[in-house]
Amino acid sequence: MDFSNIKLVVSDMDGTLLNSKGDVSPLFFRQFKALQKHNVHFVAASGRQYHSIANKLDRIKQDITIIAENGGIIKRNDNTILNNYFPTQDVHELLKILKKIPEAHVVLCGEKTAFIESKDDNFLATFSQYYSQYSIVKDLLEVSNENFVKIAVYSFIGSEPHLYPYLKHFEHNLQVKISGKHWLDLSHKNTNKGFALRHIQKELCCDASETVVFGDYNNDLEMLQHAKYSFAMQNAHPNVKSIAQYETKSNDEGGVEYILDKLISDKERLITKSR
Repeated sequence: MDFSNIKLVVSDMDGTLLNSKGDVSPLFFRQFKALQKHNVHFVAASGRQYHSIANKLDRIKQDITIIAENGGIIKRNDNTILNNYFPTQDVHELLKILKKIPEAHVVLCGEKTAFIESKDDNFLATFSQYYSQYSIVKDLLEVSNENFVKIAVYSFIGSEPHLYPYLKHFEHNLQVKISGKHWLDLSHKNTNKGFALRHIQKELCCDASETVVFGDYNNDLEMLQHAKYSFAMQNAHPNVKSIAQYETKSNDEGGVEYILDKLISDKERLITKSR
């Protein structure tokens, strides 16, 4: 494959760009400088909160686009480009249902901050890895001073076996996404990473043939369909491997960086040829 015409690189965070310790490799930051040199724009796309993504990519956050909350928010240089708000009435109806699911920890995701009721220490330790701006409240139904973009639900038992059966019947009018082994996300019907990516492609006058995308879980499926060069991580969910055009190494083996190396080499080779 030839990456010499690529203008846009899009990567999921957890299980993809981040290793299993939740770190971004020093190599990626070096590669990012090369991408800038070749006018390739980088997009971080995640189910994480915007602030959490920005913290992970702090040294380059002013030079990239961030798709947060599975496409609920797009930001660049701290400016909001797009948001898909979740109607408050729908949010309250769902919260009432979610409260009845045993061992379900609910996160109400606002544009500026997240809200939780749970005070479970084990959940808080996990939750705080993904949400850096949050408040613990007595009752989520009483929260009304935010624009809501997503409801995230966590289960120690597992999202696919324990949460999805309770919520799959909402798929006809909501996005119901198994976004990780323990996470399930509920959001506006138009909220997905693919919808957000299409918006960015139109804005930057870039099409699927000029786009590389990396992903590992079901919340990446839509965006993988909008890139000619779509890569599933070796550690990806089977659904992702069935959709992606190609496969790369695992997140712990630097699968994203492995492909970026090839992309940068193709760009350099093109410059050499033109001289």
